[in-house]
Amino acid sequence: MAAQLVHLPEVERLSPACIRVLGGNPGKFSLQGTNTYILGTGAPPTAHRYGPRDALRTLADEKATIQSAILTHWHPDHVSGVDDLLQHSPDTTVYKCEPGGDWLDIEDGQIFQVEGATLKAVHTPGHTTDHMVFVFQEEDALFTGDNVLGHGTAVFEDLPTYLQSLAKMEGLVAGRGYPGHGAVIPEARSKIAEYITHRHEREQQVLKVLGSAKGSEDDGKNDGAATTTNRIARPDCWTPMELVQVIYKAYPESLHIPASAGVVQILQKLRAEDKVVLEDDDGWRLPEDRYSL
Repeated sequence: MAAQLVHLPEVERLSPACIRVLGGNPGKFSLQGTNTYILGTGAPPTAHRYGPRDALRTLADEKATIQSAILTHWHPDHVSGVDDLLQHSPDTTVYKCEPGGDWLDIEDGQIFQVEGATLKAVHTPGHTTDHMVFVFQEEDALFTGDNVLGHGTAVFEDLPTYLQSLAKMEGLVAGRGYPGHGAVIPEARSKIAEYITHRHEREQQVLKVLGSAKGSEDDGKNDGAATTTNRIARPDCWTPMELVQVIYKAYPESLHIPASAGVVQILQKLRAEDKVVLEDDDGWRLPEDRYSL
């Protein structure tokens, strides 16, 4: 997977008011590393999503001081650098939705402003309950956090809530996206639309596989729920991992476990919509009326 990622410089000025600093933590979920954005054209700038320690060196090189550190959500790769930042800049104010300790809360719609950069906070849970994105008003751009990445797709804690947040994000800006991981997204709106389409396609794939007999040639790649031609008289029950092994069979097995968490989220959403049934602790099937011949 790493070979498919474009190279990102350790530090890159993306616009007159935005510098991206790449965290030294590449990995399966962090991609090239966690992005930190330093915003502003004057002194002091705002550090958006402060995380990696590498940003401290950039601050010194830029002779910059930090007025505010704004965190998109609680995951360790996004907050673990705060202590180092505060040692370097003890007067910096730290903001996070649902904060702890001395950090300040972020309200939906809150405005953060420094010279050359105005951010509007938007609460977009789903990846985590405290997840926030930020509209960069001067550029009509969006800091997408971990809801939308520069490569691949994102994980989430709550699929229905995540889809609602994506729908909210889709209409926020017409410009590019600055993600929590990966390269700059040229058009945030179109990428968010791709994410929404992809989630619906995965949902239909789950229904397709549930509507087929185990061991059949139906691999779930075609969109759409079970059709008359592939309905069976008595439904099979499928575990989430069995569904993953069909739907994600072209993917490395190392991704199957995280993929199964996403499939469970899909199944729970479909269950709430009365589209699937949980037969036992780990066996899922379509309702009986969808199998009548």
